Amino acid sequence: FRKRIQKDNITFHDNGTVSYREYRTYYFEPTMSSGNESEVVTIPNMLVLGAAGMMENLPYAVRLMISATFKTFKEGPFLTKTVGDLMWGYDSGLVDFLNKWMPGMLPSTGKFGLFAEFNNSNTGLFTIFTGRDDIRKIHQVDSWNGLTELNYWKTPQCNMINGTAGQMWAPFMTRESTLPFYSPDACRSIELVYQRDGKMQGIPLYRYVAPKTLFANGTDYAPNAGFCPCRQSGILNVSSCRHSEDSLK
Repeated sequence: FRKRIQKDNITFHDNGTVSYREYRTYYFEPTMSSGNESEVVTIPNMLVLGAAGMMENLPYAVRLMISATFKTFKEGPFLTKTVGDLMWGYDSGLVDFLNKWMPGMLPSTGKFGLFAEFNNSNTGLFTIFTGRDDIRKIHQVDSWNGLTELNYWKTPQCNMINGTAGQMWAPFMTRESTLPFYSPDACRSIELVYQRDGKMQGIPLYRYVAPKTLFANGTDYAPNAGFCPCRQSGILNVSSCRHSEDSLK
Protein backbone atom coordinates (compact mmCIF):
# COMPACT_ATOMS: atom_id res chain seq x y z
CA PHE A 1 0.00 0.00 0.00
CA ARG A 2 1.10 3.53 -0.74
CA LYS A 3 0.32 6.15 1.89
CA ARG A 4 -0.50 9.72 0.87
CA ILE A 5 -0.15 12.35 3.59
CA GLN A 6 -1.58 15.85 3.31
CA LYS A 7 -1.63 18.61 5.90
CA ASP A 8 -4.73 20.81 6.05
CA ASN A 9 -6.12 23.66 8.18
CA ILE A 10 -2.59 25.10 8.38
CA THR A 11 -2.53 28.10 10.73
CA PHE A 12 0.56 30.07 11.79
CA HIS A 13 0.61 31.71 15.22
CA ASP A 14 2.51 34.70 16.62
CA ASN A 15 4.43 32.60 19.16
CA GLY A 16 6.42 30.76 16.49
CA THR A 17 4.11 27.75 16.18
CA VAL A 18 1.90 26.37 13.42
CA SER A 19 -1.20 24.19 13.72
CA TYR A 20 -2.45 21.61 11.23
CA ARG A 21 -4.31 18.37 10.77
CA GLU A 22 -2.59 15.60 8.85
CA TYR A 23 -4.81 13.39 6.72
CA ARG A 24 -3.79 9.91 5.57
CA THR A 25 -5.04 7.89 2.61
CA TYR A 26 -3.84 4.42 1.62
CA TYR A 27 -3.79 3.13 -1.96
CA PHE A 28 -3.25 -0.47 -3.01
CA GLU A 29 -0.08 -0.80 -5.13
CA PRO A 30 -0.60 -3.82 -7.43
CA THR A 31 2.79 -3.49 -9.17
CA MET A 32 4.58 -4.07 -5.86
CA SER A 33 2.28 -6.85 -4.64
CA SER A 34 2.15 -10.57 -5.34
CA GLY A 35 -1.64 -10.66 -5.10
CA ASN A 36 -4.65 -8.38 -4.82
CA GLU A 37 -7.15 -7.26 -2.19
CA SER A 38 -9.77 -9.77 -3.31
CA GLU A 39 -7.62 -12.79 -2.49
CA VAL A 40 -8.89 -14.93 0.38
CA VAL A 41 -6.57 -15.79 3.28
CA THR A 42 -6.95 -17.62 6.57
CA ILE A 43 -5.36 -16.08 9.67
CA PRO A 44 -5.72 -16.40 13.47
CA ASN A 45 -8.95 -14.74 14.58
CA MET A 46 -7.71 -11.62 16.35
CA LEU A 47 -11.13 -10.86 17.79
CA VAL A 48 -11.46 -14.20 19.52
CA LEU A 49 -7.84 -14.46 20.64
CA GLY A 50 -7.76 -10.84 21.83
CA ALA A 51 -11.04 -11.14 23.73
CA ALA A 52 -9.90 -14.44 25.26
CA GLY A 53 -6.71 -12.82 26.51
CA MET A 54 -8.56 -9.84 27.97
CA MET A 55 -11.16 -11.93 29.80
CA GLU A 56 -8.76 -14.37 31.46
CA ASN A 57 -9.17 -12.61 34.82
CA LEU A 58 -12.93 -12.09 34.58
CA PRO A 59 -15.39 -14.12 36.70
CA TYR A 60 -16.12 -17.62 35.42
CA ALA A 61 -19.75 -16.80 34.60
CA VAL A 62 -18.70 -13.89 32.39
CA ARG A 63 -16.09 -16.01 30.59
CA LEU A 64 -18.70 -18.72 30.03
CA MET A 65 -21.11 -16.17 28.56
CA ILE A 66 -18.49 -14.78 26.18
CA SER A 67 -17.46 -18.28 25.09
CA ALA A 68 -21.08 -19.02 24.29
CA THR A 69 -21.24 -15.77 22.36
CA PHE A 70 -18.30 -16.87 20.19
CA LYS A 71 -20.25 -20.01 19.25
CA THR A 72 -23.43 -18.04 18.62
CA PHE A 73 -21.68 -15.82 16.10
CA LYS A 74 -19.76 -18.79 14.68
CA GLU A 75 -16.43 -17.25 15.63
CA GLY A 76 -13.55 -19.72 15.99
CA PRO A 77 -9.78 -19.51 16.46
CA PHE A 78 -9.24 -18.92 12.72
CA LEU A 79 -10.80 -16.48 10.30
CA THR A 80 -11.11 -16.65 6.49
CA LYS A 81 -11.62 -13.30 4.75
CA THR A 82 -10.41 -11.33 1.76
CA VAL A 83 -7.34 -9.18 2.19
CA GLY A 84 -9.49 -6.08 1.64
CA ASP A 85 -11.88 -7.05 4.43
CA LEU A 86 -9.04 -7.76 6.83
CA MET A 87 -7.33 -4.46 6.04
CA TRP A 88 -10.26 -2.05 5.80
CA GLY A 89 -12.92 -3.73 7.89
CA TYR A 90 -15.84 -6.11 7.79
CA ASP A 91 -19.13 -6.22 9.65
CA SER A 92 -19.02 -8.42 12.73
CA GLY A 93 -21.90 -9.31 14.98
CA LEU A 94 -19.38 -10.18 17.68
CA VAL A 95 -17.91 -6.66 17.59
CA ASP A 96 -21.39 -5.13 17.89
CA PHE A 97 -22.21 -7.44 20.79
CA LEU A 98 -18.99 -6.77 22.72
CA ASN A 99 -19.22 -3.00 22.22
CA LYS A 100 -22.83 -3.01 23.44
CA TRP A 101 -22.45 -5.21 26.51
CA MET A 102 -18.77 -4.68 27.34
CA PRO A 103 -17.96 -1.11 26.17
CA GLY A 104 -14.24 -0.34 26.14
CA MET A 105 -13.19 -3.97 25.81
CA LEU A 106 -12.31 -3.46 22.14
CA PRO A 107 -10.26 -0.51 20.82
CA SER A 108 -12.59 -0.02 17.84
CA THR A 109 -16.26 0.37 16.96
CA GLY A 110 -18.10 -0.32 13.72
CA LYS A 111 -16.31 -2.45 11.16
CA PHE A 112 -13.33 -4.44 12.39
CA GLY A 113 -10.09 -4.38 10.38
CA LEU A 114 -6.35 -3.88 10.82
CA PHE A 115 -6.44 -0.40 9.24
CA ALA A 116 -10.18 0.32 9.50
CA GLU A 117 -9.65 3.48 11.53
CA PHE A 118 -6.60 4.75 9.64
CA ASN A 119 -7.71 5.22 6.03
CA ASN A 120 -9.12 8.69 5.27
CA SER A 121 -8.42 9.72 8.86
CA ASN A 122 -6.39 12.45 10.50
CA THR A 123 -3.91 12.23 13.36
CA GLY A 124 -5.45 15.04 15.39
CA LEU A 125 -4.72 18.75 15.70
CA PHE A 126 -0.97 19.23 16.08
CA THR A 127 0.55 22.56 17.12
CA ILE A 128 4.32 22.49 16.58
CA PHE A 129 7.19 24.96 16.71
CA THR A 130 8.44 26.19 13.36
CA GLY A 131 12.01 26.74 14.59
CA ARG A 132 11.86 30.38 13.53
CA ASP A 133 13.20 31.66 16.85
CA ASP A 134 15.18 28.57 17.88
CA ILE A 135 16.16 25.93 15.30
CA ARG A 136 16.60 23.42 18.14
CA LYS A 137 12.81 23.47 18.66
CA ILE A 138 11.88 22.82 15.03
CA HIS A 139 8.86 20.50 14.70
CA GLN A 140 8.65 19.99 18.48
CA VAL A 141 5.08 19.50 19.67
CA ASP A 142 3.60 22.40 21.60
CA SER A 143 0.21 20.70 21.97
CA TRP A 144 -1.92 17.94 20.45
CA ASN A 145 -5.69 18.37 20.30
CA GLY A 146 -5.16 21.27 22.71
CA LEU A 147 -3.40 19.04 25.25
CA THR A 148 0.14 19.52 26.56
CA GLU A 149 -0.06 16.16 28.34
CA LEU A 150 -2.22 13.06 28.02
CA ASN A 151 -4.68 11.59 30.49
CA TYR A 152 -4.77 7.98 29.27
CA TRP A 153 -2.04 6.52 31.44
CA LYS A 154 -1.33 6.10 35.15
CA THR A 155 1.84 8.15 35.66
CA PRO A 156 2.85 11.71 34.69
CA GLN A 157 5.90 10.36 32.87
CA CYS A 158 3.82 8.09 30.63
CA ASN A 159 1.37 10.94 29.93
CA MET A 160 4.07 13.32 28.68
CA ILE A 161 3.94 14.56 25.07
CA ASN A 162 7.62 14.64 24.16
CA GLY A 163 9.64 15.46 21.07
CA THR A 164 8.48 16.27 17.57
CA ALA A 165 5.53 15.16 15.45
CA GLY A 166 7.77 12.43 14.02
CA GLN A 167 8.74 13.80 10.60
CA MET A 168 11.62 16.15 11.38
CA TRP A 169 14.22 16.74 14.09
CA ALA A 170 16.68 19.51 14.80
CA PRO A 171 19.97 19.58 12.83
CA PHE A 172 23.49 19.09 14.23
CA MET A 173 22.69 15.77 15.88
CA THR A 174 25.38 13.58 17.43
CA ARG A 175 25.52 9.88 18.24
CA GLU A 176 24.40 10.77 21.75
CA SER A 177 21.22 12.43 20.44
CA THR A 178 17.90 10.59 20.57
CA LEU A 179 14.81 10.91 18.38
CA PRO A 180 11.77 11.53 20.60
CA PHE A 181 8.35 11.99 18.99
CA TYR A 182 4.68 11.75 19.84
CA SER A 183 2.67 9.04 18.05
CA PRO A 184 -1.14 9.43 18.12
CA ASP A 185 -1.49 5.87 16.79
CA ALA A 186 0.43 4.48 19.78
CA CYS A 187 -1.21 7.00 22.11
CA ARG A 188 2.15 7.83 23.65
CA SER A 189 5.57 9.38 23.15
CA ILE A 190 8.32 7.24 21.66
CA GLU A 191 12.09 7.68 21.68
CA LEU A 192 14.49 6.06 19.22
CA VAL A 193 18.19 5.62 20.00
CA TYR A 194 21.39 5.58 17.92
CA GLN A 195 22.45 2.15 16.68
CA ARG A 196 25.27 2.63 14.13
CA ASP A 197 26.64 4.80 11.35
CA GLY A 198 25.44 4.14 7.83
CA LYS A 199 25.42 5.49 4.30
CA MET A 200 22.62 5.99 1.77
CA GLN A 201 23.58 6.78 -1.85
CA GLY A 202 26.88 8.16 -0.64
CA ILE A 203 25.35 10.32 2.12
CA PRO A 204 26.58 9.47 5.65
CA LEU A 205 23.84 8.96 8.18
CA TYR A 206 23.03 7.68 11.66
CA ARG A 207 20.73 4.69 12.01
CA TYR A 208 18.21 4.86 14.86
CA VAL A 209 16.16 2.00 16.29
CA ALA A 210 13.63 1.37 19.03
CA PRO A 211 15.29 0.33 22.30
CA LYS A 212 14.35 -3.03 23.80
CA THR A 213 12.68 -1.23 26.69
CA LEU A 214 10.26 0.70 24.45
CA PHE A 215 7.37 -1.75 24.68
CA ALA A 216 8.59 -3.74 27.67
CA ASN A 217 5.91 -4.26 30.30
CA GLY A 218 6.04 -2.79 33.79
CA THR A 219 7.57 -5.95 35.26
CA ASP A 220 10.51 -5.98 32.86
CA TYR A 221 10.97 -2.19 32.86
CA ALA A 222 9.55 -0.29 35.84
CA PRO A 223 9.05 3.14 34.14
CA ASN A 224 6.54 1.48 31.78
CA ALA A 225 4.25 0.43 34.63
CA GLY A 226 2.16 3.51 33.90
CA PHE A 227 1.13 1.99 30.56
CA CYS A 228 -0.58 -0.93 32.29
CA PRO A 229 -2.85 -2.92 32.34
CA CYS A 230 0.12 -4.70 30.80
CA ARG A 231 0.43 -7.70 28.55
CA GLN A 232 3.66 -9.50 27.83
CA SER A 233 6.60 -7.35 26.75
CA GLY A 234 6.34 -6.25 23.14
CA ILE A 235 2.61 -5.46 23.28
CA LEU A 236 1.08 -2.10 24.19
CA ASN A 237 -2.54 -2.05 25.36
CA VAL A 238 -4.10 1.00 23.68
CA SER A 239 -7.71 0.22 24.60
CA SER A 240 -7.61 2.91 27.30
CA CYS A 241 -7.06 5.65 24.73
CA ARG A 242 -8.93 4.66 21.57
CA HIS A 243 -12.40 5.82 22.51
CA SER A 244 -10.97 8.90 24.25
CA GLU A 245 -9.15 9.81 21.03
CA ASP A 246 -12.32 9.43 18.99
CA SER A 247 -14.07 11.89 21.28
CA LEU A 248 -11.27 14.43 20.78
CA LYS A 249 -11.24 14.31 16.97
